Amino acid sequence: MTKLFRLTLITVFCSISIVAQNKIPSPQDVIGFTPGDDKKLASWNQVLQYFQKLEDTSPRVKFEAIGKTTLDRPFAYATISTPENLKNLEKYKQINAKLADPRLIKSNDALAKQLIKEGKTIVLVTYGIHSTEVGSTLSSMLMAHRLASSNEPEILKILQNTIILIVPSLNPDGVDIVKNWYDKTLGTPFEGTSPPELYHKYVGHDNNRDWYAFTQVETQMTVDKIHNVWHPQIVNDVHQQGAFGARIFLPPYMQPVEPNVPKEIIDGYTELGNFMANEMRKEGFQGITTNSTYDAWTPARAYSHYHGGVRILTETASARLASPTSVEFERLRGSDGYDAKKESENFKPLWKGGEWKLRDITNYMSNSTFQLLKHASANREKWLSRFYGIGKEAVRPTKKGEVFAYILDAENSKNSWVLSRALDRAGIERKSVGKFTYNGRQFPDHTSVILMNQPYSSFAKAMIEPQSYPNLLDEKGQPISPYDVTAHNFAMLTGTTFVEVKSPIKFTNPPLSSGSGSGSGSGSSNSPIKLLYKSHIASMDEGWTRWVFEEYKYSFMNEMFRNQSVSDKEIRGGNFPRLANTIIFPDQTPNQILNGHAKNSMPEEYTGGIGKEGVASLRKFVEDGGTLVFLNRSSDFAIEQFKLPIKDVTDGIPRKDFYIPGSILRTEVDTNHPIAKGMPKASIAWFEGSPTFEVLDKTNIEIIAKYPDNPKEVLLSGWALGTEKIAGKAALVSVKIGKGKIVLFGFRPQYRGQSLATFPLLFNAIGN
Repeated sequence: MTKLFRLTLITVFCSISIVAQNKIPSPQDVIGFTPGDDKKLASWNQVLQYFQKLEDTSPRVKFEAIGKTTLDRPFAYATISTPENLKNLEKYKQINAKLADPRLIKSNDALAKQLIKEGKTIVLVTYGIHSTEVGSTLSSMLMAHRLASSNEPEILKILQNTIILIVPSLNPDGVDIVKNWYDKTLGTPFEGTSPPELYHKYVGHDNNRDWYAFTQVETQMTVDKIHNVWHPQIVNDVHQQGAFGARIFLPPYMQPVEPNVPKEIIDGYTELGNFMANEMRKEGFQGITTNSTYDAWTPARAYSHYHGGVRILTETASARLASPTSVEFERLRGSDGYDAKKESENFKPLWKGGEWKLRDITNYMSNSTFQLLKHASANREKWLSRFYGIGKEAVRPTKKGEVFAYILDAENSKNSWVLSRALDRAGIERKSVGKFTYNGRQFPDHTSVILMNQPYSSFAKAMIEPQSYPNLLDEKGQPISPYDVTAHNFAMLTGTTFVEVKSPIKFTNPPLSSGSGSGSGSGSSNSPIKLLYKSHIASMDEGWTRWVFEEYKYSFMNEMFRNQSVSDKEIRGGNFPRLANTIIFPDQTPNQILNGHAKNSMPEEYTGGIGKEGVASLRKFVEDGGTLVFLNRSSDFAIEQFKLPIKDVTDGIPRKDFYIPGSILRTEVDTNHPIAKGMPKASIAWFEGSPTFEVLDKTNIEIIAKYPDNPKEVLLSGWALGTEKIAGKAALVSVKIGKGKIVLFGFRPQYRGQSLATFPLLFNAIGN
């Protein structure tokens, strides 16, 4: 490129993009400080005010609210590009839609080439899904300001070649929850601690595990009104990690990669992540790791991997919320794939420790996103071509031996509507067909079929196929932990059955039929009260349980279900509401329930658990006729404190001999027991850090569900080492004590609001 041509190009950019910098307010002008300043956090209203000011003053910014959060705050995002691009957003949406689904242009490569020439790289940057990762939402304002106000040639080129979508926070409610707690504890010994409540009303930190079940409104709005409207080629998901590892993680990800992720996606995040790391190293950033710690196995957050776009997760080291921390070199530690005290090919240059501040966090975040945008801009046609290629491959006719379709086995599926709703939201096309015969079996009119030659069929396969997680062991034979869990078979979790078809079938249209409605019941205000234990050590499982009760109470219970929380103090006092007949303990460790926060670790009103006094009041409650229900790890609390004649056979087994990190197991259910009412004889259990029961004295103890006697039959989806340790042992038991009973679940029956197949067990346990 000649010097004259470069000058001409800059002149063109300036003619359409130059803004008067003195008219564009900085964050400090609006919120009173610069994001990244020590001990300063912005409220959600301040964040909204700043982005609104940018829209008011910069022709490069469009800002819009697209709905309300769980706690009724505005949920919004910004679109940033050149003024000319913003005037033609509908044009670029249509270009991207055609590249995403090549059927719209009959997979015409010549037409696609023209669209690629005209199109822009769509980049979605999501901040603040985890609210204690405070640098993230703060960085959104810094990045938006630079894009809205800077006339640097690189910024002008980025604006010309890309359309940038910025979500300042995927959890606005948590922005205020964390700020309020931080401000309350500022200047006290508890400055920089996490709040004693979930920072999302229902799911806390688990809001980035919701991106295939789509249970929460924030997830739904992001998918419905951003992802599915814009079809981004790149998603930058901005996070923080612990303080004692690398200063920042960038892709590529560790193995394994979920098998339905297209190779082009792997190539894309590998190329982009390595580019970002190399550019940051050139600019002097230290402690950068790639190909470590995080894998690309679960679709629970990687929605874009199944929709043509790469997900670039960045994880920057944390401070103490907005307060500085000091990290001595000797305290640095690595993670899977690197040692933070030793340079290696995928960890360099070395960071030697020292003070780590919020400004460091925002600098790393802002620079990494800037490098990403540079690559997205400079490689615009390559990104769009790769995107089109993924779509074209997805819609081609299926080949011999590939899955042609999945047939919904409605006759053997109870909750198919939940999975169907999720597939619909993810853009999966389901065809209602006329009656047909396959493999000697007749299927009726209006059978639902999912054909695989459609744009996002890889998402459907990931939801329907059993997972077979690889047996990954280190040099000492210890299992290498997955980043999250190893199973995500939503069909199994919901109790939905599909028939896999590997040979083409000609389907016919079904006859017309009318639908039917359904109503909901109501109950008496004198219905029994169910109490849900709520510790000051915030439990995501408690939040999920609350959500399940509120979302599904009419579907699974005839009576009005009145649920309220009960605290450590209330249990210690034993003063339960008159109509309370059941107390549910979510998945928490025995120590957390018994002892809670240690003294001096939190303000006094948040310390302590139920203590010995609480155990005594619970014993009286159950002896007088109440029901105590313990989920997963809390069952060990009941065994210990009530001295039940039950042994947890998983206790003390070395990890190399027994390890099941989030998998779906097979169970055999005693359908004659009232708690198993409405259940099939063969069911599932979500096993994750779970106990398994051996009954030492069967007097007053009933086994409701157990694992198969054959160890090879235990695992259904995911990864399980040492299934012989639990084969034939109990997964769900009921213990009679006095006039009441204790129910022990050795699994999470309401796992992340997804395991509808086992919801009836939970609802029966608290309703009988």
